[in-house]
Amino acid sequence: MVTYIVRRLVTAAFILLGASFLVYLLTALSGDPLEELRTSSAPNRQALMDARINLLDLDTPAPLRYFKWLGGAAQCLVPFGNACNLGKNIAGQPITEALGFALVQTLTLVTGATILAILIGISLGIVTALRQYSALDYGVTFMAFLFFSLPIFWVAVLLKEFGAIGFNDFLRNPEIPPVVALGIGAVLGIIGAVVVGGAVKRRLIVGGSVFAAVSLVLFYFSLTQWFRNPGLGPVIIAIMGVGIAFGITILVSGLKNRKALQSSLIVVGIGVIAYFAVQPLLNDATGLMIFLLAIAAILVGVAVGYFMGGYDRGQSMRAAGLTAFLVGFLVVVDKFMQAWPSYFNNSRVRGRPIATIGAGTPNIQGDFWIMSTDTLTHLILPTIALILVSLASYTRFTRSSMLEIMNMDYIRTARAKGLSERSVIMGHAFRNALIPIATIVAFDIGALIGGAVITETVFSVRGMGFLFIDGLLHTDPNPVMGVFLCVAITAMVFNLIADLAYSALDPRVRIKA
Repeated sequence: MVTYIVRRLVTAAFILLGASFLVYLLTALSGDPLEELRTSSAPNRQALMDARINLLDLDTPAPLRYFKWLGGAAQCLVPFGNACNLGKNIAGQPITEALGFALVQTLTLVTGATILAILIGISLGIVTALRQYSALDYGVTFMAFLFFSLPIFWVAVLLKEFGAIGFNDFLRNPEIPPVVALGIGAVLGIIGAVVVGGAVKRRLIVGGSVFAAVSLVLFYFSLTQWFRNPGLGPVIIAIMGVGIAFGITILVSGLKNRKALQSSLIVVGIGVIAYFAVQPLLNDATGLMIFLLAIAAILVGVAVGYFMGGYDRGQSMRAAGLTAFLVGFLVVVDKFMQAWPSYFNNSRVRGRPIATIGAGTPNIQGDFWIMSTDTLTHLILPTIALILVSLASYTRFTRSSMLEIMNMDYIRTARAKGLSERSVIMGHAFRNALIPIATIVAFDIGALIGGAVITETVFSVRGMGFLFIDGLLHTDPNPVMGVFLCVAITAMVFNLIADLAYSALDPRVRIKA
């Protein structure tokens, strides 16, 4: 194993050297970095040209400049040396500084979208594989490919028009007409009937229940002006927590494991009690505090599952730990909702909270919740846009992989042994279906670091994609090489991780030197 990893890393280093040399030369020879100054009518034009020649070392031939750049980049390998030198961009800013800012912007923009796209896409792929050729299968396939085929900039424009401008106008007077509430309820009821499948009577019951529940909730939201003053509260958290406990138990162990279900329900009760205990603490929250509280919640859930025991203590611990995390997430969401009126009425927001451009509201001031809400409102539209155009690949790969696995002999053997359908799907089929998905995820991580260029442009986010395009437009190799290094190293590392993951997912695969 160690020999294999070392060999892969050495090979990757040689590939990186060759690729970086080609990228540097292609960028340096793609245009004239002095073109805009040559056509300038400024009286100090020659002085500006001399300064840029000196800054970018244009008197040195491009191949020699590459080796100078490589010498500075090699210093980045020295740990804690603080001597990393990737040059400066055309504005005189160190590339390491520009990369740090751009990387944060890109990761903030696309990390959440990528994680959600993977989770939602894999879940839809599994469901559609189990319901092959059903209305749900056809509907999900149609919608996935519809959004996959749409240009991202057009999706972004539609989201700006209806998700930001339209919704902000709605928030001035958030009343939902009864006809609209009933219409939304009817649409979701039809979707619920399609999703649940089964006999016609069952579909009618589920569809009618969804229609009634959604319509009543929308009527309640309209009467109470909920969108202006949202909140969950302990009662809603308790109801949702019970639903989460049952759902997690079904996925992790099945309802036959009563100890796992009891552990999850106990955790929900602890979470509702903790809701009141942590409110004063959350008033002065920080990012580190929220992270530590999440860890504490998981540990409490795992401890409850451990002491509850049962015939499979591990299942109880996993079910309770996941339930604790999700109930804690609901408590945090409720706190964000409590901060919503203050954010909505902030003088910088001016009653239009859903942003269309940028990564934050300029000069806004406030506590952790106000600032975090501002970041989230700026991420809503680009996150939705990226999810919509990314779902198709994960959904279809998971579906095809699951269909292939479900026809294998060992799946029929598992069913013949009397294992429950949950055990067959989650314990046998799903794990093997993840093998091809690991390749897709590893490939997408490199693209994630590279930045969503079009999305960043449409939403005016100065991330890695912006830095890369800016370097190309000004024939400035340094920012281009900085982005290239980040993307190439990330792609190589995650491809190595994917290869190692094959061995963990499939015992038939062995990594040998």
